Amino acid sequence: MRVMVFGTFDLLHPGHLSLLRAAEAQGELTVVVARTSTVHKIKGRDPLQSECKRVKNIEELFPLATVVLGDKVDFLAPVRAHRPELILLGYDQRLPPGIRKEDLPCRIKRAPALSPEKYKSSVLAKAHRKMVDRKPEK
Repeated sequence: MRVMVFGTFDLLHPGHLSLLRAAEAQGELTVVVARTSTVHKIKGRDPLQSECKRVKNIEELFPLATVVLGDKVDFLAPVRAHRPELILLGYDQRLPPGIRKEDLPCRIKRAPALSPEKYKSSVLAKAHRKMVDRKPEK
Protein backbone atom coordinates (compact mmCIF):
# COMPACT_ATOMS: atom_id res chain seq x y z
CA MET A 1 0.00 0.00 0.00
CA ARG A 2 1.24 3.51 -0.81
CA VAL A 3 1.18 5.69 2.32
CA MET A 4 1.78 9.44 2.48
CA VAL A 5 2.50 11.76 5.39
CA PHE A 6 2.90 15.52 5.41
CA GLY A 7 4.66 17.79 7.86
CA THR A 8 7.21 20.43 8.60
CA PHE A 9 9.46 17.94 10.43
CA ASP A 10 11.44 20.76 12.03
CA LEU A 11 13.80 19.59 14.79
CA LEU A 12 12.90 15.96 14.16
CA HIS A 13 11.76 14.47 17.49
CA PRO A 14 10.27 11.22 18.86
CA GLY A 15 6.73 12.34 18.00
CA HIS A 16 7.72 12.75 14.34
CA LEU A 17 9.54 9.43 14.39
CA SER A 18 6.48 7.71 15.83
CA LEU A 19 4.32 9.07 12.99
CA LEU A 20 6.87 8.11 10.33
CA ARG A 21 7.33 4.59 11.74
CA ALA A 22 3.55 4.09 11.91
CA ALA A 23 3.25 5.16 8.27
CA GLU A 24 6.20 3.02 7.16
CA ALA A 25 4.63 -0.01 8.86
CA GLN A 26 1.55 0.47 6.65
CA GLY A 27 3.43 0.23 3.36
CA GLU A 28 5.49 2.14 0.83
CA LEU A 29 6.14 5.53 2.44
CA THR A 30 6.18 8.95 0.79
CA VAL A 31 6.99 11.91 3.06
CA VAL A 32 6.03 15.39 1.93
CA VAL A 33 8.10 18.02 3.72
CA ALA A 34 6.51 21.46 3.89
CA ARG A 35 8.21 24.33 2.11
CA THR A 36 9.52 27.11 4.32
CA SER A 37 7.18 29.57 2.59
CA THR A 38 4.21 27.29 3.30
CA VAL A 39 5.16 26.92 6.97
CA HIS A 40 5.42 30.71 7.25
CA LYS A 41 2.03 31.16 5.59
CA ILE A 42 0.26 28.58 7.80
CA LYS A 43 2.10 28.94 11.13
CA GLY A 44 3.14 32.59 10.91
CA ARG A 45 6.81 31.74 11.49
CA ASP A 46 9.67 30.11 9.64
CA PRO A 47 10.95 26.68 10.63
CA LEU A 48 14.26 26.61 12.49
CA GLN A 49 15.83 24.29 9.91
CA SER A 50 16.08 24.73 6.16
CA GLU A 51 13.99 22.69 3.72
CA CYS A 52 17.09 20.78 2.63
CA LYS A 53 18.10 19.93 6.21
CA ARG A 54 14.60 18.70 7.05
CA VAL A 55 14.51 16.50 3.93
CA LYS A 56 18.02 15.16 4.59
CA ASN A 57 17.18 14.26 8.19
CA ILE A 58 14.24 12.11 7.09
CA GLU A 59 16.16 10.52 4.20
CA GLU A 60 18.93 9.47 6.60
CA LEU A 61 16.52 7.84 9.08
CA PHE A 62 14.10 6.37 6.50
CA PRO A 63 16.23 5.39 3.50
CA LEU A 64 13.44 3.37 1.87
CA ALA A 65 11.02 6.31 1.92
CA THR A 66 10.48 8.71 -0.94
CA VAL A 67 10.98 12.19 0.54
CA VAL A 68 9.80 15.19 -1.46
CA LEU A 69 9.26 18.88 -0.88
CA GLY A 70 5.68 20.09 -1.04
CA ASP A 71 4.48 22.29 -3.85
CA LYS A 72 4.73 26.02 -3.12
CA VAL A 73 1.23 26.70 -4.45
CA ASP A 74 -0.77 23.49 -4.90
CA PHE A 75 -1.03 21.40 -1.73
CA LEU A 76 -2.51 18.48 -3.70
CA ALA A 77 0.28 18.28 -6.31
CA PRO A 78 2.24 15.61 -4.36
CA VAL A 79 -0.97 13.62 -3.84
CA ARG A 80 -1.66 13.59 -7.58
CA ALA A 81 1.99 12.78 -8.39
CA HIS A 82 2.42 9.89 -5.91
CA ARG A 83 -1.18 8.61 -5.73
CA PRO A 84 -1.25 7.35 -2.12
CA GLU A 85 -3.83 4.82 -1.03
CA LEU A 86 -3.66 6.17 2.52
CA ILE A 87 -2.76 9.51 4.05
CA LEU A 88 -1.72 9.24 7.68
CA LEU A 89 -2.16 12.46 9.66
CA GLY A 90 -0.55 13.30 12.96
CA TYR A 91 -2.81 13.21 16.02
CA ASP A 92 -3.37 17.00 15.92
CA GLN A 93 -2.64 17.71 12.27
CA ARG A 94 -5.12 19.70 10.22
CA LEU A 95 -5.54 19.63 6.50
CA PRO A 96 -4.05 22.65 4.70
CA PRO A 97 -6.25 25.71 4.20
CA GLY A 98 -8.85 25.13 1.51
CA ILE A 99 -8.42 21.34 1.46
CA ARG A 100 -11.24 19.07 2.66
CA LYS A 101 -11.30 15.32 3.19
CA GLU A 102 -13.55 15.10 0.15
CA ASP A 103 -10.75 16.59 -1.97
CA LEU A 104 -8.46 13.65 -1.25
CA PRO A 105 -8.66 10.57 -3.48
CA CYS A 106 -7.79 8.06 -0.74
CA ARG A 107 -8.46 7.00 2.83
CA ILE A 108 -7.31 9.19 5.69
CA LYS A 109 -6.29 7.85 9.09
CA ARG A 110 -4.98 9.61 12.17
CA ALA A 111 -1.93 8.35 14.06
CA PRO A 112 -2.02 8.21 17.85
CA ALA A 113 -0.15 10.82 19.89
CA LEU A 114 3.17 10.06 21.54
CA SER A 115 3.41 12.13 24.74
CA PRO A 116 2.22 15.40 23.16
CA GLU A 117 2.96 17.36 26.33
CA LYS A 118 6.60 16.43 25.79
CA TYR A 119 7.04 16.00 22.03
CA LYS A 120 4.74 18.58 20.43
CA SER A 121 6.73 20.54 17.85
CA SER A 122 5.53 23.95 19.01
CA VAL A 123 6.58 23.20 22.60
CA LEU A 124 10.02 22.00 21.50
CA ALA A 125 10.53 24.90 19.08
CA LYS A 126 9.62 27.42 21.78
CA ALA A 127 12.13 25.84 24.19
CA HIS A 128 14.78 25.81 21.44
CA ARG A 129 14.20 29.48 20.63
CA LYS A 130 14.49 30.41 24.31
CA MET A 131 17.77 28.55 24.57
CA VAL A 132 19.17 30.19 21.42
CA ASP A 133 17.98 33.67 22.45
CA ARG A 134 19.39 33.39 25.96
CA LYS A 135 22.25 35.80 26.38
CA PRO A 136 25.38 34.60 28.19
CA GLU A 137 25.62 35.76 31.77
CA LYS A 138 28.50 38.00 32.79
